[in-house]
Amino acid sequence: MSLQQFTGAEEEADRRVTTLELFFDLVFVFTLTQLTVLLAHDLAFATAGRVALIFVVLFWMYGAYAYLTNQVPPDRPARRLLLLLGMGGFLVCALAVPRAFGDAAAGTVFGLGYLLVVLVHSALYTRSHGRDVIWYAIPNSAAALAITAAGPAEGIAADGLWVLALVLQFVTPYISQYRPGRRDGRTPDDLRVQLGGIDPAHFVERHGLLLIVAFGESVIAIGIGIGDLPLTPGIFGGTFLALALAAALWWTYFVRDEHAAEAVFRRTAPPDRFRLAMNAFYYCFLPMLLGIAALAAGIKKVLGHLGEPLATAPTVALAGGVALFLAGETAFRAALKLAPLRFRAVTALLAVATVPVGLRHSGLAQLIALVVLVVAMLVVEHRSLPKAAHPESDSRAPDGDGSADGVPAAPSGRTGG
Repeated sequence: MSLQQFTGAEEEADRRVTTLELFFDLVFVFTLTQLTVLLAHDLAFATAGRVALIFVVLFWMYGAYAYLTNQVPPDRPARRLLLLLGMGGFLVCALAVPRAFGDAAAGTVFGLGYLLVVLVHSALYTRSHGRDVIWYAIPNSAAALAITAAGPAEGIAADGLWVLALVLQFVTPYISQYRPGRRDGRTPDDLRVQLGGIDPAHFVERHGLLLIVAFGESVIAIGIGIGDLPLTPGIFGGTFLALALAAALWWTYFVRDEHAAEAVFRRTAPPDRFRLAMNAFYYCFLPMLLGIAALAAGIKKVLGHLGEPLATAPTVALAGGVALFLAGETAFRAALKLAPLRFRAVTALLAVATVPVGLRHSGLAQLIALVVLVVAMLVVEHRSLPKAAHPESDSRAPDGDGSADGVPAAPSGRTGG
């Protein structure tokens, strides 16, 4: 398939995320909720490391499914049934998350659930890439088998098998682009064109919906964290501050960056889209989603101690969650060459600096400091933009050349926020 043919086919697609895909995302985000619960139960650095390890592994296959359904829509009964089976695999993984480390049976169940996720993905992937699926199926299956073998293993052996799984995942994209020559005579450039067959509107919307579901699940987790605490003005104040902080983080991505990301994808040639998708929506989304989980875990611990100095773990979780999200968002903008970057990078560092506020004063004081920081960042950033680049101008009143702040307006009719 030529570059021109492939580009034309992609531009005609421009479809929306289906309700089945959103259903899939709801099941996947349950794994993030489980990780939040695990982290809130034990805010130790060792637990945080394991949470990050589990999520990196799981998010790899979520990204694989998001890419898959972008090219293989679940519009037929057989595809829908397979996708539902993959959801079942993620549900098994989520249920095993709290004991994936330290419990041989749960660790093995997690690995087998993950293997099911991989096998279903491989079966569906043949519909768009045929025999090329082997270059994904083999390393992904090997990673799943390594995780399964880590279940009954202990100590360094178990950790080594998890690291092996990560290595296999990280080399897979390079194998797929630079694999040995084929009999059909396709060049690496031809392969990259095929891999870059991404519908921008669907791909960006899918990841945006994942992010908003993650925010929603975190808000629910915060509500559960209140438990049977008396509904005092202090609890209400802390809850509203937590919601304000989540809303401010929502604003940083959805008001401008989602729309701009779609526009960047549209103007990127297919051979470069696959790498751009990996950099922006996998590597950069990892800290953003982990930041949401850490923030939710911190808030659950803080709500019962709003008026008193915090222990180290919850105050680090609060500050670290905001810092992780903003660091990921800064990297996301850098990957897509969006500006400005400096305000978010500086605010991520300042968020870490709120740790002494929680330690010496109170959880309430730290929540206020974080809300003020992020809102101030948004205000300063908004005022630094040219008038045509303001969010209210992004999708309604582009410049004469159809662009805003150097980013072409997306023709799909979707709004940024």
